[in-house]
Amino acid sequence: MQTRTRRISTNSPRRPHLRLSAPLVWPAVGPPIHDGAVLVGPTGMIDEVGPADAVPSPPGADLRTFESCVLLPGLINAHTHLELHGLRGKVEEADFFDWIRGIKVAKEELPKEAFVEAARGGVRDTWRWGVTTVADTGTSGATVYALSELGGHGVYYHEAITPDPSAVEAVFANFEVQVGVLRDVAGADVSVGVSPHAPYSAHEDLYRRVIDLADRASLPLAGHVAESSAETAFVTQGQGPFADLWRSRGLDLPTPRRSPVQFAADQGILRPEMLAIHTVQVDDEDMALLAAHGAAVVSCPRSNIRHGHGPPPLARLVDAGIRVGLGTDSIVSVGSVDMLAEARAACALEGVTPEIALHLLTIGAASALGLDQSTGALVPGLRADLCVVDVAEVSAGDGAEAVLHERARVAATVVGGRFVYWGSSGVV
Repeated sequence: MQTRTRRISTNSPRRPHLRLSAPLVWPAVGPPIHDGAVLVGPTGMIDEVGPADAVPSPPGADLRTFESCVLLPGLINAHTHLELHGLRGKVEEADFFDWIRGIKVAKEELPKEAFVEAARGGVRDTWRWGVTTVADTGTSGATVYALSELGGHGVYYHEAITPDPSAVEAVFANFEVQVGVLRDVAGADVSVGVSPHAPYSAHEDLYRRVIDLADRASLPLAGHVAESSAETAFVTQGQGPFADLWRSRGLDLPTPRRSPVQFAADQGILRPEMLAIHTVQVDDEDMALLAAHGAAVVSCPRSNIRHGHGPPPLARLVDAGIRVGLGTDSIVSVGSVDMLAEARAACALEGVTPEIALHLLTIGAASALGLDQSTGALVPGLRADLCVVDVAEVSAGDGAEAVLHERARVAATVVGGRFVYWGSSGVV
């Protein structure tokens, strides 16, 4: 894809100190701080966090006080498809298999430039919802351009797709070139990874080649795993609509496995730098396998329920010692990239408290993405990624409960010490 890229640095040495204070600071590590403050240095990193009377106000600092608000780490959307932002409301099929085919047709009708414009809108939209880091997957690479142009922060996983063994060599050769181009144009705060899409859409030989590329280039990995009953039927029995599609194309089906997670393990993709997307159709043996390989999981409760996959076993995944984050999936799936809504949906699941859900939006998601040494918490030395939530209309609850209340609203979003969203004024 040819497009002009203008990179915006989030680490400008010309910026003054920024000091933010609020009645409650929720740092994600350690207890909440009442009447707290966060001091951001000129390079966009957190200098100090603590009680307001202990955090200094350097000469010339930009001082911001937020009444009736909670300061917390910037939210992390650990799985979305921002290149699809222009397709909201345009693919409404109820059946998951038909919905996927509808997405494919809709994408084929769009020019390449439309994906970049959609991703730009998607990045701005995530800022509106308090998101400071995205983990995005797609086939166009548009999100790399959008994040780099706008000064956003995230990981983009480029997807490899073909079930046809005769096409693997050509598909992978083009895929490898695209990954190289995306790495060249990516801004300093944008990482590029790779993703064999799913067992029903990527041939096993394509899995092997993509994983080999990840090993050679030290790239993070992702893949859709155990999302639907249709995927499980395909992997375990060679049955269902995906299997029928393969047969209609004269393709040999993969050797049946015990589960989609076992399929992923057999491909060698389960590893600490791998993000398993969805993982709804899993049992205790699958979770033990994920934990043993150190793979992380991103769960998308609203999308899973919308497509009839059932509720993800979030609490059980956490209890199994697996690193877990939350994601919205695409706007085509759920209509918004509102991570607070995603967390509220998670709280409706058995065993998920508001504190757990908020953890999965912040430091938990950062750990799942391997970014916990740079973001996800309000700690000196980390990036100054912050979300400010107005809880003035909340009549009950404190801390996590207040933030996740349906009347709570994102008041501001800060990426690398730079305001990117400011209440009713919108994206800045």
